[in-house]
Amino acid sequence: MPPPSLAPFVRCFWALEGEASCATPYVHRTMASGCPELVFHFRGRFDELLEDGKTEKSFVSGLHAQTKRYNRFVTCEGFGIFGAYLYPYAIPQLFAYPAEELTNEMPDLHTLLGQEGVDLEEQMALAPCHASRRALLTSFLERKLIRHYQAEDAVAFTIQRVIHANGAVNIDALAHDNFLSRRQFERKFKVHAGFSPKLFSRIVRFQSSLEEYGNREKSLTEIAYGCGYFDQSHFIHEFREFSGYHPGYYFSGKAEGVEYRDA
Repeated sequence: MPPPSLAPFVRCFWALEGEASCATPYVHRTMASGCPELVFHFRGRFDELLEDGKTEKSFVSGLHAQTKRYNRFVTCEGFGIFGAYLYPYAIPQLFAYPAEELTNEMPDLHTLLGQEGVDLEEQMALAPCHASRRALLTSFLERKLIRHYQAEDAVAFTIQRVIHANGAVNIDALAHDNFLSRRQFERKFKVHAGFSPKLFSRIVRFQSSLEEYGNREKSLTEIAYGCGYFDQSHFIHEFREFSGYHPGYYFSGKAEGVEYRDA
């Protein structure tokens, strides 16, 4: 977890490590997410699998901004990744970009931060352990926050309400609570979240359904209703849109890139 100074902006720090080879490549799939992540590949590197079957080198370090798409990555070598899971309104507060400018983008750290991004990438790669990486990244983000911090718009913290409610919110009520018309609220929300309130809520609801992975006691219908979907058909349609999978296949444990959930 982040220190109190960063808790309003950083949801958590995380790490993923594993082994792979040409004989047993590891394929990782990122899902649609309303929250961006700072990502550092300190060991090994992934290629992005494109729709035409070709591959493209992914960055060594960069930002996976909030996205409504899923992406696939593959590696044939041992890998280590360290990341910071952010709230979307952290982007303007930490990096002085409106969140909506980076939606669905994956800029590398040099593009995002210039030379200080290059320096941070090197420091993270050379750090001896995750505790050191956490300390380095915490210090860096605290300095960025001091440099760019502006008084928070109440709409930004409304985003936390949507996340904690797993997307089950009334948008008109949120606009009313912020003393704004719906149109004004939607415009300001998009600046901070990168998405309209409706689309952001849909993605958050989808993310909440992923947390049911491994729960063998619930049927797809029970998961659908529990996460606020109208019915199983609605659930299947949105799950496919945001993950590329039928939920039945994903929850079966056979889908690619779910090994970390089984650990």
